[in-house]
Amino acid sequence: MDGGAGAQYNPRTVEEVFRDFKGRRAAIIKALTTEVGEFYRQCDPEKENLCLYGFPSEQWEVNLPAEEVPPELPEPALGINFARDGMQEKDWLSLVAVHSDAWLLSVAFYFGARFGFDKADRKRLFNMTNDLPTIFEAVTGAAKKSLEEKIAGSNHSTTKSKSNSKPQREPESYGKYPKQQPPLPPAMQDDDDDDGLDDDDDEHGETLCGSCGENYAADEFWICCDNCEKWFHGKCVKITPARAEHIKHYKCPTCTNKRARP
Repeated sequence: MDGGAGAQYNPRTVEEVFRDFKGRRAAIIKALTTEVGEFYRQCDPEKENLCLYGFPSEQWEVNLPAEEVPPELPEPALGINFARDGMQEKDWLSLVAVHSDAWLLSVAFYFGARFGFDKADRKRLFNMTNDLPTIFEAVTGAAKKSLEEKIAGSNHSTTKSKSNSKPQREPESYGKYPKQQPPLPPAMQDDDDDDGLDDDDDEHGETLCGSCGENYAADEFWICCDNCEKWFHGKCVKITPARAEHIKHYKCPTCTNKRARP
């Protein structure tokens, strides 16, 4: 059953075992992604205990476990078909993927043990297999999702620090980009030790959005028109913090429309 056509296949070097590993891995990923409809159909819960096999030829097969005891190779997870209708499809596929990852490693290191790989060969084999995304990561998109979450988290932290921090007076070097937070009222600008600084609502109650007329709120993103110097909620003028970073001189819709008139 191992070679996909009943042939015996015994890789004896680290490179051969790794090629075997990659072929089996590609087969299982195919079953759980591009050919998932056929895989799902074959995993009928009404049948006996079924296993998902991946072969070095990058072919996969859903079949009963080997009859010989002990088997020629470690066997995949048994009875994956019984869980098919008792779980959401994505959760079931993730479960099969996790068990398949464990099976691939067990097969690879079975060959390593059988053919006497020493410490250096075992380490090299592990490093080669570990450089590839797991089947679970390939099926669930975990690797890509993790990267996207890190990027999004970094952007969110930057945006949050700008939008949630207390508005400060504009530094001299700040003129390169549009002002994105209302300044302190004149009465507060020269007294940094005033207890009133702890109360954002009292400090900025006089700052109103030029679009909706609502007061400034410390947890909202604001932007200032470089032409009329009015402040606006970002949401009112459809400007996000990320977009504002790339605007050198912001003009509100009113000023933009005035300039467009003949």
